[in-house]
Amino acid sequence: MKASALPLQVKHPHMELSFPSRFLNSFSSSVNNKPRIPLRFPSTPLLPFQLSLSPFSLKPMPNNSRSPLSCSSLPQTNGSPSPTSPSAGPGRIGVVERVTKETDVWVKINLDGNGVANSNTSIPFLDHMLDQLASHGLFDVHVKATGDIHIDDHHTNEDVALALGTALLQALGDRKGINRFGDFSAPLDEALIHVSLDLSGRPHLSYDLNIPTERVGTYDTQLVEHFFQSLVNTSGMTLHIRQLAGKNSHHIIEATFKAFERALRQATEYDLRRLGTVPSSKGVLSRS
Repeated sequence: MKASALPLQVKHPHMELSFPSRFLNSFSSSVNNKPRIPLRFPSTPLLPFQLSLSPFSLKPMPNNSRSPLSCSSLPQTNGSPSPTSPSAGPGRIGVVERVTKETDVWVKINLDGNGVANSNTSIPFLDHMLDQLASHGLFDVHVKATGDIHIDDHHTNEDVALALGTALLQALGDRKGINRFGDFSAPLDEALIHVSLDLSGRPHLSYDLNIPTERVGTYDTQLVEHFFQSLVNTSGMTLHIRQLAGKNSHHIIEATFKAFERALRQATEYDLRRLGTVPSSKGVLSRS
């Protein structure tokens, strides 16, 4: 057999280029009459691949080494953790126990939780609202409370909110790297509530809800405002609540808690561009 009938193979460190003999024979005359163009390969090794094209094929060469790949869009960590990411750990946790002659309240909140809810305040509607805090804020919320509910729900409602605000304050710490601001509008059927908040360290509540009934079940609807005022006072939060629409008392209150929880989630999450700095031109966020 003539040498020209054999397949032509060109080897490269990362691939093998093979030309069938029929392809070479059919073009041998034209190739002999034209200047030869040398094959050139890039100096950078190519990624291993397999590609079948007629009338020639590219096959990967056996190679156990990884081909280098450089891309400016990929993160370059050099084996070090990113300075913009929160440190690994159990999460930002606040635990508070508040005991008075009227109530005994224990609260634990994990801002970096998974939405675990475990609340027992002896006030069913308040338990339902605290469950929303876990579900929509993705916080782990544990609340145990006993109080003088044989009188009314006022003291228990207030002290749960005071303890929850204190636990939130504790969990936030120096507030480095957080977004600080949160803003969310939550619809629930005909109700639409807008909440905007700032974890500024300055307590303030602006409350504008028009709840048409005095009670939802056994829960006094006046206690909604008192709950948020108590939470604001101990957490050092600026909180604005606006009712944009709504006729059903249950829908209005529940949409308020849902909007609050989503806004709080925004505010407590990390802003990676801040590189762990305090989100304030003063360099500090405090309650003073």
